[in-house]
Amino acid sequence: MVNCKSTGYLIGAVLLFSLLAVPRTQGDDGRHESEQTVDYVLVVTGGELLAGAYPDAHTAFVTRTLHPLGFHCIWAVIVDDAVDGIQQAVRAGLNRADLVIVTGGLGPTPDDVTREALSELTGIPLREHPELIANLERRFNTPADQLRANLRRQTQVPQQGGYLVNPNGTAAGLVFEREEKLIVALPGPPRELQPMVQDELVPQLTARFGTRAPGHLLTLRFVGIGESAIAEMLDRHVVIPEQVTVSSLFEGMRVDFYFTLPGASPEDLVRLNQIRDDVIGHLGDYIYATDSTTLEEHVVDVLANRGKTIALAEAGSGGNLVAALSSSASIADVLLGAYVAPDEPRLWKMLGGPPGDSEDIAESAAALAERVADHSGADLALAIVSAQDTPQGGRFVEVAMRYEGQAADQRLSLRGSGDLARFQLTTQLLDLIRRRLR
Repeated sequence: MVNCKSTGYLIGAVLLFSLLAVPRTQGDDGRHESEQTVDYVLVVTGGELLAGAYPDAHTAFVTRTLHPLGFHCIWAVIVDDAVDGIQQAVRAGLNRADLVIVTGGLGPTPDDVTREALSELTGIPLREHPELIANLERRFNTPADQLRANLRRQTQVPQQGGYLVNPNGTAAGLVFEREEKLIVALPGPPRELQPMVQDELVPQLTARFGTRAPGHLLTLRFVGIGESAIAEMLDRHVVIPEQVTVSSLFEGMRVDFYFTLPGASPEDLVRLNQIRDDVIGHLGDYIYATDSTTLEEHVVDVLANRGKTIALAEAGSGGNLVAALSSSASIADVLLGAYVAPDEPRLWKMLGGPPGDSEDIAESAAALAERVADHSGADLALAIVSAQDTPQGGRFVEVAMRYEGQAADQRLSLRGSGDLARFQLTTQLLDLIRRRLR
């Protein structure tokens, strides 16, 4: 186990994570808040983290979110996806604090064992929750008795405690209550965990423990630039007041920087606004949001605000781009069609005609993008052709775009394999669209 502050530096990519001890004051409702912070322990599960396949982003996010509210992480530990390891870590955490937060291991695969590990440790039985079963029925348009067993397992919640709603996935968060102790289990994917922490966990912790009013927070979301380059620019060109805490979080070629002040005065807000203006002045081309808006939401919102439409043909990205864009609530306003196939011949067949006869991959991609534009009538058409090998042993996909009659193409390198590689490619594709729409 490691100290949470050190984890922020070494694993969570936190640049400056000073744990400021700010006394609580009486709230606006007359409630006297405790001057003591609430200690908690964070247990992050995942064999892929221990193998170095992914960095641990959960520690930085959870601690950064909860710290301004008066929650003090005293320990953080990464453990394998194994019942014994999870139980040992949680048991040790309960000896140190009344609150233990566990991330990961709630999904449908055999190595998702957090639910069963915590039930066995606490002695609290699990039961299927009717609301969660109904959610799965709606999500998959399938009656409950026909749902796969591994999906139904995700509807099991503690009989003593409850669950946290997950609008972005199938695995609900779990709350185990045992005497004065509280164990909370959160899903592992960041796009599920982060909204759940903000929208579900924080209100529950506030109701149980009480929180202090958060100070001001400035969020800057970057794409197309590395974390170290941003940090170097900050060091050289931006004056950061001593009271400001700076932290960062990266995931698959996207980087978030957070600037926080414990105070909530107008003067504090002026300080953060000056930082925002300075950073935008130097790196504005790489910033897509100054709030919690995702890259997917930003692209869809720009299209919707301009009254533009989009259509896609995906052979080299497996449908991941349209899946990502579909996470935005406004996707129906802009998406005219998406054609997904394992290769170009089958894409051409869906688009109503034989492929062009060019053997040049760039020309082939351009012809496919033109066909998508003509076939759909979309303002922006994007075609991603099958992955190709380079003489040096690398791989790439060719991307062609047509926007309001203007053509452009781009060759994107593929890095690694698996979910992270797919997410990185999706990020690059979204950034291409973002830059074309500027």
